[in-house]
Amino acid sequence: MNDPAPTTPGADAHPRRIRSFVLRAGRTTSGQSKALAELGPRYLIDYATAPLDAQAAFGRAAPLILEIGFGMGEATAQIAQTRPGDNFLCCEVHEPGVGALLRRIGEQGITNIRIVRHDAVEVLTHMLAPGQLDGVHIFFPDPWHKKRHHKRRLIQPPLVALLASRLRRGGYLHCATDWQPYAEQMLQVLGAEPLLANTARDWAERPAYRPLTKFENRGLRLGHGVWDLIFLRH
Repeated sequence: MNDPAPTTPGADAHPRRIRSFVLRAGRTTSGQSKALAELGPRYLIDYATAPLDAQAAFGRAAPLILEIGFGMGEATAQIAQTRPGDNFLCCEVHEPGVGALLRRIGEQGITNIRIVRHDAVEVLTHMLAPGQLDGVHIFFPDPWHKKRHHKRRLIQPPLVALLASRLRRGGYLHCATDWQPYAEQMLQVLGAEPLLANTARDWAERPAYRPLTKFENRGLRLGHGVWDLIFLRH
């Protein structure tokens, strides 16, 4: 892109070539395609380089929670139902996942979710104003196990600075991972952001609103750990 670099906090240090996602192959089922066609017009928000009017998008004023990468949407749907008083703005680019969450929305009658099928970094930079978010959820991002791929991990200082700038004072950032080396990196990166403070000495207890997914339950049965980190904006 040839337009000037953004001047928002954290954005300059986060090159545009870096994305919050990696596109993966996956077949969209007929049910997901149907949900995209029938429910997409109501629950999908088009990306735009203009501030989001969240009240208009959701049809009400309520605390705004951003979720980055929701997979197939199982946990997202459960959290939205558990917290009906909050609005959930969810970023995901994987079409089968978007279709799956839309299908859950339709089947379960969920009204407090909106989806942006676009890179979360650009959504944060262009659509969300400083202090607009009440919370951010980043659950089980790709750990990029190989050392040479660690630079591709989502939780890096520039993105964390951008996230912190979009949180209101007292807002929270909640990350979770089942890969301990990534959890340790997250703790280091989040702990180094001056606008954030850890709510625990290191790892937080899993909040009641974050459900255990089938994948997570299977991992716990095999003895795998899960680490939650919850930081508050000063």
